[in-house]
Amino acid sequence: MKPYQHLSIKEWALEDRPREKLLEKGLSSLSDAELLAIILGSGSSKQSAVDLAKEILKDCNNNLNDLGKKTVSDLKGSYHGVGDAKAINVVACLELGRRRKLQDPRQRIKITQSKDVYDIFQPVLGDLPHEEFWVLLLNRSNKVITRYKISQGGIAGTVIDVRLILKSAIDNLASSIILCHNHPSGNIQPSDMDRQITQKMKEAGKIMDIPVLDHVIITESAYYSFADEGEM
Repeated sequence: MKPYQHLSIKEWALEDRPREKLLEKGLSSLSDAELLAIILGSGSSKQSAVDLAKEILKDCNNNLNDLGKKTVSDLKGSYHGVGDAKAINVVACLELGRRRKLQDPRQRIKITQSKDVYDIFQPVLGDLPHEEFWVLLLNRSNKVITRYKISQGGIAGTVIDVRLILKSAIDNLASSIILCHNHPSGNIQPSDMDRQITQKMKEAGKIMDIPVLDHVIITESAYYSFADEGEM
């Protein structure tokens, strides 16, 4: 009998096939590679879907955050058997995971410290290859009303409109605002522009009686809080 790694998935024992294993033993029984194989749907003439998934994950240091940074072009241009359809499936599933983190919970989250802001936004912004600027709108109890993406930029920066931020706060009857954006470079230190934006928003918030409580800069594994550093 030929080695297992050269068998197609259809030739595997039923209990070892990812889809059947999921139905029989549940989602938690599957490895990352097996879950990715289900998303891919099939492998190629040279390898099974699971082997293809293992190859992709190996190139991502077996780290799902690194996989989350891959684009359609990255995937379809690097692996035999991965075209537009498979690459789009993978990227779309990862995006759904990010959006899941954005959904309003059944109970509103109360913000008591900067770490709470990091926990909300790190899954969304931590592994992006470009900058995005978001605002967190809070009620009088510092509970999250909603969150908005204000702008999306390039690798080095993004542009915000103070009027749009204040309009979103007024429309949602927010009592306070927290600013948040990411640094794809991994450097948590604020730039001069970051400080200018923070000051501009603080002044505008005072005029509208909607205070800006903090500005949090997110990276993949750390964050910087203007409030914690005494800059608010």
